[in-house]
Amino acid sequence: MLARGPQTRLAAVWARKPDAARDLARAFGSVAVGSHDELLDVCEAVAYAVPPDVQADLAPVAARAGRAVMLEKPLGLDLRQARGLAETVSATGVPNILVLTKRFHPSTGAFLDRAARLRADGPITGVLAAYLHGFTLRGGASTTPWRLDHGALLDLGPHLVDLVDAAAGPIRSVRATGDPRTYLTVSTEHDDGVGQLALSCAVAIDSALTRVEVFSDQGSARWDTAGIDHDACWPVLCAEFAGAVRHGTAVRADVERGLSLQLVLDAVSRSLTEDRRVVLDE
Repeated sequence: MLARGPQTRLAAVWARKPDAARDLARAFGSVAVGSHDELLDVCEAVAYAVPPDVQADLAPVAARAGRAVMLEKPLGLDLRQARGLAETVSATGVPNILVLTKRFHPSTGAFLDRAARLRADGPITGVLAAYLHGFTLRGGASTTPWRLDHGALLDLGPHLVDLVDAAAGPIRSVRATGDPRTYLTVSTEHDDGVGQLALSCAVAIDSALTRVEVFSDQGSARWDTAGIDHDACWPVLCAEFAGAVRHGTAVRADVERGLSLQLVLDAVSRSLTEDRRVVLDE
């Protein structure tokens, strides 16, 4: 995405494995550098594709150096890491964007517009949502240690929580059951209405299922990834980030959004550990 542009140029690549950095840089007409500090010397923005705890350590360094940051979700492995990253990025004021990929697809904007019209006509009374995947059954690059340890909650959860929260209004409390490494369900309460979310990265399905539907006494709105072209997200994301860096324009998902999602993820985790409903402002 970054090498394709046209608003961006892939200035350099750094990775823990120098050979991997050289191979990737060569494939996209760029150069490899030997350290994160060297990367900061040759770019004006950094895109992170690293485990959440590594991002929580590195991205604040980039922000303090005045570099714009493209951040992965979740911001960190826990709320402490996420809050530290968000506070540093916000304090420096550097442009930033959160790669909630699904937010940048045209169909998502249309769905959220429909949901907003429903809320304007009366309260949303219910939400039904699921993000189900089988990547831990299939192995490969997706089965990195942090994904295996934390399961669907930290990997798939930010996408689903973001869409449910945006469509039905802020999530005020959660009650979770199950296991994030196998199958997790979360009951949510909003200012108006309730929701039911399902998350799994260990179900035997041919392709990912991602679906959100909101209901009211005036109608319903549904969003489903079945049949959509996911590649349509990338040009929108790239252009929006470049606009933020060059002109200070707003983005639809940033580090503050990432922190708000991490608060919900933390509440879900506490609900599982403590076997109770957790209110978000506790």
